[in-house]
Amino acid sequence: MAEIIPTFEKEKVIHSPTLNTVLMVEETLKNMGELITVAELKRKLPKQVMHQTLLQILDYLQFSGKIIIGTKGVLWVFTERSELNKLIQRGTEV
Repeated sequence: MAEIIPTFEKEKVIHSPTLNTVLMVEETLKNMGELITVAELKRKLPKQVMHQTLLQILDYLQFSGKIIIGTKGVLWVFTERSELNKLIQRGTEV
């Protein structure tokens, strides 16, 4: 029987990032629009983030297909669907 290999191994997590921290990192990467190193990203963030927490957020964003992490840095690749946004604007709020 074939052995299942997980895509990433979960490390022992002492602290999990908050949603606000994840959104802050996402917004910073979106606004950069170019390749950025992890060190540069840490400097550009509005608030300080622990290195391990930042790496955990970057792992999540890569796993969800929003960024690509390469040898030279991190790049935001996710684009929102404009059709969905148009439908939401035309819709009625319940």
